[in-house]
This record gives sequence, C-alpha cells and structure tokens, in this order.
Amino acid sequence: MSLEPAILTCALTGVLTNPDQHPVPVTPEQMAREARAAFDAGASVMHVHLRDQAPGRGFMPSWDPEVAAAVCDAIRAACPGVILNLTTGVLGPDIAGPAACIRRVRPEIAACNAGSLNYLKLREDGRWAWPPMVFDNPVDKIERFIAVMRECGTHPEFECFDVGIVRSVGLFAKAGLVDGTPELNFVMGVASGMPCDAALLALLPGYAPPGAVWQATLIGRAEIWPVHQQAADLGGMLRTGLEDTFYLPDGRRARGNGELIEALADCARRAGRAIATPAQARARLGLAP
Repeated sequence: MSLEPAILTCALTGVLTNPDQHPVPVTPEQMAREARAAFDAGASVMHVHLRDQAPGRGFMPSWDPEVAAAVCDAIRAACPGVILNLTTGVLGPDIAGPAACIRRVRPEIAACNAGSLNYLKLREDGRWAWPPMVFDNPVDKIERFIAVMRECGTHPEFECFDVGIVRSVGLFAKAGLVDGTPELNFVMGVASGMPCDAALLALLPGYAPPGAVWQATLIGRAEIWPVHQQAADLGGMLRTGLEDTFYLPDGRRARGNGELIEALADCARRAGRAIATPAQARARLGLAP
C-alpha cells in the first residue's frame, strides 16, 4: 500500500536560542529568507515563533501582535501559498499575548499544548540547567485557546510531550473540543518527556483519536534522524528546523533551515513518499483551500 505524500513542517527558530551563538532567524527579513529556503526544499508548513526585535534582545520571545504581523506577512510574501503554524506556549494562566497574535495574523494552524509537564534538564555535573519548572497547560487554559482558534478559523495542532497527553487528546475529542481532523504532534527528546525512540514512536499513533494526522518533533543531534525515518516509514507528517536541532544526519552542523528540510525530504523519498504541496497539505488537514 502506498503512503500519502509527506507534509513537511519547518520549525524556523524556536523560543530562546541565542542568535549570537546559533544561526537562528529573528527579524522578519531573516525569517522570510529561512522560510523560503525551507519552502524550496519542500516544506509546506512553517512553525513560527516570534522574537523581540529590539537590538540585542533577539534571544527573547515576543507576543507583540505587530511583530507577529510583520513576520507572518514577510513569510507569506516569500512563500506563496505557505501554511503558517503559530506557536502559543506560555507559562501561567494569562494567554492574552498569544491570543492577540492569533487574532492579528489568523494563522491556518496554531500550536495547542495539550497537557502539563515538569520541564526539566540536568547538566552533566548534576546541576539543573534551569530552575525546575512546570509547563502548565490545564484543561481550562486549553479550552480558552481553542475558543480563540475557533473564533479565528485556526486549526489546533495538539502538542503532546508524554503518552498520557497523547491519550488526553482523545478525551478532548469526545468532549467536543476537537473540530475537523485531529492533528497531533508527538514531542520527543525533552529530558523529562517522551524519549526520542523509534520503538515508542511506532506505538503512539495507536493512542491518537480515530482519523488523526500526526507528526513527530524530534529534539536532539544526529541521533534523531533514524527516528525521522521511522516517522516517514509509518506515514506521519515530518518536522524539523533550527528550533529542534542544529545537526544534519552525518553529524555536521546545519547552516540553515533549508539543509534540514532537504534531509527530511530525503527521509520521505526513502519511504517511497512524494512531498506534499501546500494544496495537498491543506486537503489532508481539512483546511480551507
């Protein structure tokens, strides 16, 4: 049985990576340039984080709706027909910032973190890499995000950091919180979440709601690439970008998002899959043409 064309997503920049240390884009012009390289390599979806535009502040996130508009307009102009997927992750109950950005740019997709996680990382010497924190996503917060997305015609992508969170999306569907095609993102590689493991990935689609489309966000170095191949072989959507990794399959550091998406497209082709166009991606995800 032939698999459907692979929908490729590029996660362009991420939350806090310092542009003085890594080749992550920050300005609208940089975001558009990196998006175009990924688009030319086959990405039909761009996952967009927003950065502070003040000099020397590009390592910090922004929830300024005008920054969102400038970045998203630049990407749309550079990549005709592209699908935008806007991040929404915030700590605490206040969702005013991401809600304002969704309302300003009306992306076709927005991330919807589907459960809470102790977000931890340990250094080699046993010290915490950052103070232990809870990435809090209780159901009432999720419901408020979904209400904003429904208002704006935005499709939620449910980000799942653990197996129980994957299963929770099925409960959301039964509770009437999921419209259209359920879309899940299995986030693997966070130290306190699901490991980046091909054997685990093979099980996860079975815990998703019926008819769901899924992809795997794989965080790490060269070791993530066999798991990307597993995702391609299993028929999932595929995602990578400078938010998730700086490393190509051969261990070299990527110079930009285009190289990472080229390697991801190679995974799809080895699985015997074509690369989905934006129109094909919209049809598969149930988005308007």
